[in-house]
Amino acid sequence: MNSSEALLRGFEQGPIRPPSEAFSLLLRVTRNCPWNRCRFCPVYKTEKFSRREVEEVLADIDSMRAWYDELKARSWRMGFGGRLDRIALQAIYQAEPDNPYLYSMVLFQLGGAKTAFLQDADSLIIKTEELVKILKYFREKFPEIERITSYARTRTVAKKPLEELKEIRDAGLNRIHIGMESSSDAVLEMVKKGATQAEEITAGQKAKSAGFELSEYVMPGLGGKKLWQEHAIETAKALNQINPDFIRLRTLAIPARAPLYEMMKTKEFEPLDDVEMVREIRLLVENLEGITSYLVSDHILNLLPELEGKFPESKEKLLRACDKFLALSPKEQLIFIIGRRTNNFEELIDLENPDLRSQVEAMVNKLGLETPSQAQELVQKIVENFI
Repeated sequence: MNSSEALLRGFEQGPIRPPSEAFSLLLRVTRNCPWNRCRFCPVYKTEKFSRREVEEVLADIDSMRAWYDELKARSWRMGFGGRLDRIALQAIYQAEPDNPYLYSMVLFQLGGAKTAFLQDADSLIIKTEELVKILKYFREKFPEIERITSYARTRTVAKKPLEELKEIRDAGLNRIHIGMESSSDAVLEMVKKGATQAEEITAGQKAKSAGFELSEYVMPGLGGKKLWQEHAIETAKALNQINPDFIRLRTLAIPARAPLYEMMKTKEFEPLDDVEMVREIRLLVENLEGITSYLVSDHILNLLPELEGKFPESKEKLLRACDKFLALSPKEQLIFIIGRRTNNFEELIDLENPDLRSQVEAMVNKLGLETPSQAQELVQKIVENFI
């Protein structure tokens, strides 16, 4: 396929990627999710899972390379002398803002052209020899890429032979994200996660042994009012045995298209409010021991983005951040919750900003709210809009 054909062909991309991969080149290896039964997840529910043909993926890589080279060609044609700085990229994008391939490459370049992400939900489910072929070709065509990352399901990694995981790592996959969500068997069963605590520990330990940089996702609130303590304690228990590189918090949100929504409406599942959620996170942090993981609260749905730090040295700082919020009066907690959920506040320190605070207080007074629990229905609606 020559360059002109590659440009005309374009390439396929899936619907989601982690926030940490916002500027990554997105290569779709599979379509949708092979499990697709998690009750908290609204994604892929109307779609069927499929593995893409290897040659189709390789052709996408050729097209991506052609479009990336096209950036520099357009820079020359538009008088920027081949530069790809922010000013040149903005002009290139604005000349054709509806071109999804061009937009992907502009984002990739803005991020430094150093990272890529394999889509969709579980790239490691394809045959090892096929994934190795894709990774090697990707690395050959984009030698500037320093990190390739992928989602992977717990059960897929747990079942994959360690030798094959090492082969995939050696071919160029540096980091994997595993959605642990919880490591309480009761919670995992309730939400139909399709994994057990034992499998989560096995998968995490194998990923580390294979040499991957490992992110484990934890979902505060997933146990609801009934299982919140077990959810926190059992999840910490598993993380202590895995010692992932990153623990990423992803606060539970329940949009109407998620199966858990019906359970919430019938009271079979009772969600935590924001104050209860912080109390649960504190219990999780308190029970994390003997690890060197880096905890990150890097999602807009998380109430406290300042919960970031490396264990063990940051543990007390993380606990203090939770305690600072929990020590606030109900009215102060309410003001912060509304400020954060409406994107007026970023961190707890913003409560001390008179201008920001007055705007949020006016909003709270207009809504007639007095306590955090009264705001939960509003918070639920706001959170749904982010998904």
